[in-house]
Amino acid sequence: MTRRSGATALALALLASACGSSSSSSSTSSTTSTTAPTTTVTTDTFSGTVPVKGRDVHAFTTSATGAVTVVLTAASPPATIVMGVGIGTPSGSNCPPLAGASVNTAAGGGPAPGILTAGSYCVVVSDVGNQTAPVAYTVTVNHP
Repeated sequence: MTRRSGATALALALLASACGSSSSSSSTSSTTSTTAPTTTVTTDTFSGTVPVKGRDVHAFTTSATGAVTVVLTAASPPATIVMGVGIGTPSGSNCPPLAGASVNTAAGGGPAPGILTAGSYCVVVSDVGNQTAPVAYTVTVNHP
């Protein structure tokens, strides 16, 4: 029995040393961090006058896909006048608004911010039927 115990102990010792020293594997860990690209925001400010039952259109171009906001920053007289404001794609001298991209608002408001792809767009400011005289306005467009 002592011989078997010694042989067993020797076999276990050989197995243990073989497992511990003959392995040549290695483990490498790396962390990759990415930084989101930054988009330069361009601000276009357009001013004009909307005649009674009329509209005024201004073109702008986005250089990349990104967020676009439009705000009717001023309109008068009167200072509380509600105007139609929309973002569209140019079609000749027209600017048909994109779906969901037009609202009736007083100064300080505008269509909900949206995402546009790079390309040519326009902003339209129009009489919504409540003007009795021409209305001067300023509209600001922020885009990539």
